[in-house]
Amino acid sequence: MTEPKYQIEYKPFAKLTPYELYAIIRLRNEVFVVEQNCVFQDADNKDPDCHHLMIWDNENLVAYSRLLYPGLAYEYMSIGRVISSPAYRGSGAGKLLMERSIEACRELFGEGPIQIGAQLYLKKFYESLGFVQISDIYLEDNIQHILMRRN
Repeated sequence: MTEPKYQIEYKPFAKLTPYELYAIIRLRNEVFVVEQNCVFQDADNKDPDCHHLMIWDNENLVAYSRLLYPGLAYEYMSIGRVISSPAYRGSGAGKLLMERSIEACRELFGEGPIQIGAQLYLKKFYESLGFVQISDIYLEDNIQHILMRRN
């Protein structure tokens, strides 16, 4: 079995096409609002200041993250809104997304720690990528989270 050939790119908000922006919003709603049954304000005024990393399988948005410069969400650069499409789970797309997000942060913001607010159930996944827990468990939108950092 051959690995799928994905198109991977990241760009600042102002360079997103309407189609890309719609696909991002749709996937974020599908996962964060509908699947996780979580009513929250996804549009938090940070998107315009972020770079947006997208993994595509032709016309399908497979996975997505947003890359935040140091000081926008945390003292350090960060990766947020990390999602993979339910249709592609188990394909390795999530790991590929995070590996590419880490590389893109280094290209955009240089060396330094990367901090994330991770859902608790994904702790082992993020640990496999070099992140370590740096906080107690806290609730965000009724979902258990922890802060993690990769130095």
